[in-house]
Amino acid sequence: MVLTLMIIARKVLSLEQYITVQHIELMNKIIILTGSIVGVAYITEFFIAWYSGVQYEQYAFMNRMFGPYWWAYWSMMTCNVITPQLFWFKKLRTSVMATFIISIFVNIGMWFERFVIIVTSLHRDFLPSSWVMYSPTYIEVGIFVGTIGLFFTCFLIFARVFPVIALAELKSILKKTG
Repeated sequence: MVLTLMIIARKVLSLEQYITVQHIELMNKIIILTGSIVGVAYITEFFIAWYSGVQYEQYAFMNRMFGPYWWAYWSMMTCNVITPQLFWFKKLRTSVMATFIISIFVNIGMWFERFVIIVTSLHRDFLPSSWVMYSPTYIEVGIFVGTIGLFFTCFLIFARVFPVIALAELKSILKKTG
């Protein structure tokens, strides 16, 4: 989310001389690292469920991967683990447009991660009477849209009131005169 907002702020506020392509490339290297760490965490979680021998935990993970919400799980894996690996290519890592598109996919993947954790955990509860497919209510959709709106409102107020780039950061890159 930080990278997405940084690219938008860079363009809208004309900060190209302060937020350079090198900064974006370094952020993309961090995304490669964190995407790899998340992938290892997902695989470790699955391995622990398999190695434990507990059939309930194994079922929970198999249900996530191949159950009725398989599409959410594999979307999460694709967006959070596979898509950041595209930054191994320097051409994509230094392209602002490619970075923006991939950062959107990573944001979508993070949303799917929360969806998978909550919905797949609740739709197969210990009580068979609560085994239902999830469908959001108007209130839940409203809360989701409202939180997005609140976040962007707070972000825009912050960008308007406070300096977007710290003065201490500018001192090191501005030319000395006098």
